[in-house]
This record gives sequence, structure tokens and C-alpha cells, in this order.
Amino acid sequence: MSEINFITIIIAFYLRKPLGLEKSPNRWRSLFTSIMFAAGTLIVMKAVSDGFTLILMAGTFSLISTLIFMVFKYPEFHFRKNLVFALLPLIITNALSQIAELINESWYAKWSAYFETAGIFAFLWAIAMWIINRRQAKALEKEQQKAIIREREYLIAAKVKDELEIQVAERTKEITKQKEELEAALEVLRSTQDQLIQSEKMASLGELTAGIAHEIQNPLNFVNNFSEVSNELIQEIKEELSKAPAERDQELIEEIFSDVADNLSKITYHGKRADAIVKGMLQHSRTSSGVKELTDINELADEYLRLAYHGLRAKDKTFNADFQTDFDDLLPKVEVISQDFGRVLLNLVNNAFYAVNEKKLKIKADNLGEEYKPFVKITTRRNRNKIQIKVEDNGMGMPDAVKQKIFQPFFTTKPTGQGTGLGMSLSYDIIKSHGGDIQVQSEDGKGTQILIELPT
Repeated sequence: MSEINFITIIIAFYLRKPLGLEKSPNRWRSLFTSIMFAAGTLIVMKAVSDGFTLILMAGTFSLISTLIFMVFKYPEFHFRKNLVFALLPLIITNALSQIAELINESWYAKWSAYFETAGIFAFLWAIAMWIINRRQAKALEKEQQKAIIREREYLIAAKVKDELEIQVAERTKEITKQKEELEAALEVLRSTQDQLIQSEKMASLGELTAGIAHEIQNPLNFVNNFSEVSNELIQEIKEELSKAPAERDQELIEEIFSDVADNLSKITYHGKRADAIVKGMLQHSRTSSGVKELTDINELADEYLRLAYHGLRAKDKTFNADFQTDFDDLLPKVEVISQDFGRVLLNLVNNAFYAVNEKKLKIKADNLGEEYKPFVKITTRRNRNKIQIKVEDNGMGMPDAVKQKIFQPFFTTKPTGQGTGLGMSLSYDIIKSHGGDIQVQSEDGKGTQILIELPT
């Protein structure tokens, strides 16, 4: 039993000073001191008297059991589990030996050699584990020393940080003042930019209006002509109906009614055509609603191609160019903001017509004498899950240096007064807002192709 009491003292001693770097709380320290004193008392009692065996054994097992329970019960003592595991075989073999000797001394005498052998192995196990634990404890102590050093370094860094924060606060104050000045200047620039964007929209509206004035004349002429013809046919019907019933040509009357009906249907068709053109102009002039709707891209492209051409013709009577369309008849309708996308098409087509006209004027000015036919074409195709719209021309083309800048705001190759440089920038933003992409292929002096891709 004395061996177990010695083990009790060892465990209690190490529990008083966790990790060897700090003390246990007072409530635990006093308890462990009491346990050590009790274990020492039991050792003395065992040494001076052979009596009270059961009482001494009960006290011994109570003390060691209390310590083992505390190590496994309370998290703050879990770090001593390795110590308990090292000594546990020795505790168990010693306890079994004591109990066996107390219960049956003759049986114990017969098997005492085995108990002694088990005790030796348990002792060797305790020594080996003790050495390992000491090494681990020393390594842990070194880590804690490093942690203390790191803590000191952290405090020094915190002090430096406070000093830097004061400097940063002063610098931030200066930067804030500069920021406010820059924001004021930026606000002026934004106001100027908004005015330029509005100017760009009004310029495109003017070009569109000129085209519409020419384009709307055709359906109006049809309406006027068919109206006059219908009036003449109605007069013929009146003359025929004024005759006696026997003299009327019923077949002629039915034929005239059929012609009138055909004329009225044509009047309706061309009236709707004129109405669509007017609505297109109104949509172009209004601020975008931001609402996407299913739109026939072929119809939209055809509309703006012809309006752009007639708009340029209205401004310059000498302007002339061939234009073609190659539309995919099976092209599905696409959800777009028609007003915004119409502006994109109008801008691209206007640029194409401008490029071919500039090339024509250059050839004429240089007296090159080569035969040149200005040409602009719009093509639509469906490529898997995308809609492709290609605007191509055989105009001046662009060098690589210009191609890299055409989507930059305010960049333009046109003379002052003929362009703000916002058309391609706005077109790029509109296409990106629709989830699409725009690519430019151009060869200086030979022409340009601009490809738009939209998701279906």
C-alpha cells in the first residue's frame, strides 16, 4: 500500500503545478496538499503498525481514485492523463496484490512470483512512460517560452501599430480632403459627360428622323394612291346602282367591291407600316424603359439599316451606297430592350456608311481612278445557343492602334463636330448589359466587320 501512497503523492504534486509554468487555483492547490499529507500519514501509519489494514487500504484506494477521477473529469487536468496512464499498471498490479494477500494469503503465496513479475513490468512501463512524458513536457515548455516571446513581440508590435495609426489618421485626414476636392471635380466631369451622352443621343435621333421622313413617304404615297382609286371605284358602283335593276351588271359590281376591298387592305397595310415607323422614332427618342421584350432582330436590323441610309441621304444628296441583308429566316425572337438595341444597330450602320463614304471621297480626291462601289451588309445567323449579328463594310478599315481604342469613351476618328466618341462606348455597354459580346475585325484600307453575339 505504501507504493500506491507514494504514487498518490507524485500525482498530487504534479497536479499542483500544471505544466511547471503556472500554479493551480487556490482551491485545487489546497486540496492536493491535503491529499499529499493524507497519503504521507498513511505511509507512516503502515510503517509503525501492522493493524488497521482494511482502513489503510480503504484510505489509500480512496485517495488514488480521487486523483484519477479528477484527472479524467476536469478539463484543466487532462494534460496529466499521460502521467496517470504511465502509473496506472503499477497501481493496478499493486492493488490486486494487496487485495489477493488480504483475501487469501496462502493462494497469494502460491502466485506471488507472478504478481512480482507483473509489478516489475509495470514499473518498467512507468519509467519508460515517465521518460517520454518528461521529453514531451520539456518540448512543451520550450513552446510556451516561445509563446511568451511572441507575446512580448506582439506587445511591441501593438505599440508600434498605435504610433502608425496616429500617423495614418493624420494622413487619412489629408487624403479625405483631397478626395473631397476630387469628388467635386468628378461631379463636374459627370455632368459634362451626361450632356455629351445626351448630345450623342440627339444626334442619332436627328439622323433617324431624317431617314424616317424619307421612309415614311413611301407608305403615305400608297395610302393616298389607293384611296383615290377606291374613291373612283365607289363612284362607278354608285353609277351602276343608279341604273334600273334590269340594266345593272351585277358581276361588275361584285368585281368593283372586290377591288375596293383589296385597296382597303393595302391602305391598312401601309398605314400600319407608317405607324410602325413613327412608333420606332418615338421609341428611339424616349428614355429606355429598361424592360426587355421579345424582339424580331431581323425586322429591327432591316428597319434601322434603311432608316440610317435615308437619313444620310437626307443630309447629303451626293451620298450613295449599296446595302444588303442576309437574314436567317429561322432566327428566334430575342429578349432585348428594343430602344437600346436599336441605338446600337443605328450607330454601327452609320459608322459603316461613314467609312465607305470616306473611302469613296478619298479615292476621288487622290484621283486614283480605281472603280469602287461602297457596300454595307447586315447578316444574322443562329449559332447553337447564340444569335449572331454581323455588320460589314468595304470602307476605310482601321489599323490595330485604332481597333484597341474604339470602345473607349470619347475616342473618335471623325473630325471635330462630326462625332462625340460615345457611340461605340454606349453600344459596348448596351450589348454587355444584355449578356452579349462584340468583336471587331478590320484591315486598314479594306473594310471592317463587327460581330455581335446575344444569348437566346
